[in-house]
Amino acid sequence: MSANREKLLRVEDLVLHFRTTVGTVQAVDGINFDLDYNRAVVILGESGCGKSSLAKAILRLLPRNVGAYSGKVYLGGSDVMALSDEEFRQNVRWVGISMVPQAAMNSLNPVIRVGDQVAEPAMIHMGVKKEEAMKLARQMFEHVGVPEDFLVRYPFELSGGMRQRAAIAMALVTAPNLIILDEPTSALDLLTQANIFNVLKRIKKELGTSFILITHDIATSSELADEVAVMYAGQIVETGEAKDFFPAPLHPYAQMLMASVPRLRADQDPEFITGQPPSLINLPPSCRFAPRCPKRRDRCEQDPPIIEKDGRKVKCWLYA
Repeated sequence: MSANREKLLRVEDLVLHFRTTVGTVQAVDGINFDLDYNRAVVILGESGCGKSSLAKAILRLLPRNVGAYSGKVYLGGSDVMALSDEEFRQNVRWVGISMVPQAAMNSLNPVIRVGDQVAEPAMIHMGVKKEEAMKLARQMFEHVGVPEDFLVRYPFELSGGMRQRAAIAMALVTAPNLIILDEPTSALDLLTQANIFNVLKRIKKELGTSFILITHDIATSSELADEVAVMYAGQIVETGEAKDFFPAPLHPYAQMLMASVPRLRADQDPEFITGQPPSLINLPPSCRFAPRCPKRRDRCEQDPPIIEKDGRKVKCWLYA
């Protein structure tokens, strides 16, 4: 890989705040990260930390109560934030980046055949005829391990795992370089979760697709991850290679997240993180994890910078 080649995705100082009747929710508050071709980054964090809002900010899927939306998003070196909404819809969403949303298996239209729903993005965004789009849908079904005869079935005739695979096929049909997966296995049993992750690993290998996997499930996410980003209270507090992160996370929050995972081969009970995450409306000027941190110091009254440590980045005064 050329050292000078642009990254597939580069996010700089991305901000997405929402207006509410009780104040401004700072859901995404100055996010920076990048992702290369044929790589998968897993974004970990508790519920309510801003993971899904980050996906919406990247794909410009914005509600009406946006209070602030700024920053840079580069796709293949091009600043897609500079595009108009129509240009973004035509050239980026589904074409360059697609998404499998939360509870995707329930988002399929119950009265339209599955094959028609999978083919639709190709017809709309690639301008192909229905016959060609159905051929692409057939190919995507093969990639995700769904029998071809399921094309003519309705969503209620498919199991949860098969509906999830159909949603992934829909995201793949326009051949995007990047797919964002928001909790893709949260409503599935453990065996089906494992099968879905095997599908994603095969797609990554065969098609060279990159993934952003948004989840709070640390155990299953490690199956796909090349890189890890840990989110807390609207900010990314640690990034690094998965092979370095999972054995030894740096940030105290990341360490406590890992300690909360049950282990089959360890005589150690899972630990829990005391306290509650801060409200995204009233965020402290200090380190946002400080009130819950067992390693808190006086210096933590100030917001820490991003510090590089052994090729990783961590937002914590311990490494200053």
